[in-house]
Amino acid sequence: MMGIGEVFAHFRWQDAVDILIVAGVIYWIILLLRGTRSLQMLIGLVLLILAFLISQKGRLMTMHWILNNFLSSVILIIVVIFQHDIRRALSTVGKNPFFSGASSPYGGPIVDEIIDAALSMARRKIGALVVLEKEAEVDKHVEVGVAIDGKVSKELISTIFSPPSPLHDGAILIQRGKLTAARCFLPLSANPRVLKTLGTRHRAALGLSEETDAVVIVVSEEKGVISLAIGGKLTRNLDAGGLRRVLYNLFVSKKKKHRFSLR
Repeated sequence: MMGIGEVFAHFRWQDAVDILIVAGVIYWIILLLRGTRSLQMLIGLVLLILAFLISQKGRLMTMHWILNNFLSSVILIIVVIFQHDIRRALSTVGKNPFFSGASSPYGGPIVDEIIDAALSMARRKIGALVVLEKEAEVDKHVEVGVAIDGKVSKELISTIFSPPSPLHDGAILIQRGKLTAARCFLPLSANPRVLKTLGTRHRAALGLSEETDAVVIVVSEEKGVISLAIGGKLTRNLDAGGLRRVLYNLFVSKKKKHRFSLR
């Protein structure tokens, strides 16, 4: 085996370029998978490969045979598991993919309209479910009701959720800074640890936040309480300041774009 000194002695500038390209591709893949369950699957696949190498090195014949047969179709496994992410990756080629997550389509005015709508509906005890898409697409996880493609405003959101409206059931989707759909139905959380006292809206918010990195705002119809579902966790009883702080940190503040606190 070559020592460290010999490796650096034969190190060429082409090797540095090669390493940078591979690192960039890996970083891009992580950006695409961030906030989805596919990232957890990727970690599981890596652990299986490590287990295969360990079984090969340690001569664990039964485990090695099982993993060898499983991983022999690894390309097919990857295509099946990551089919949605592969399609999304191909669709982003040519659209500055390495920095696609660097900017947010949401600005202060849009976030303010969403906050004002949530507070207004909470005061009037109007139930609401508002989905704010981040980097992972939510379309494949929801049953889209009525396409809208409208400007995000307090008035539009409040009107949609007012009981006389035929669109008040279900959730609205806000994607790329636009209100794209209403009367959408979200997957319910299957987490057995979720409180049984939670209603359908809260379970739906948790369900989507478990599948994607979307932020889901829930307004309780019974108590007029505002809750946020993020990453499979529900934070309840948010006041105006708490709601504003979290949404601004997530969508507006550049320094805290990917770090948030629910204090």
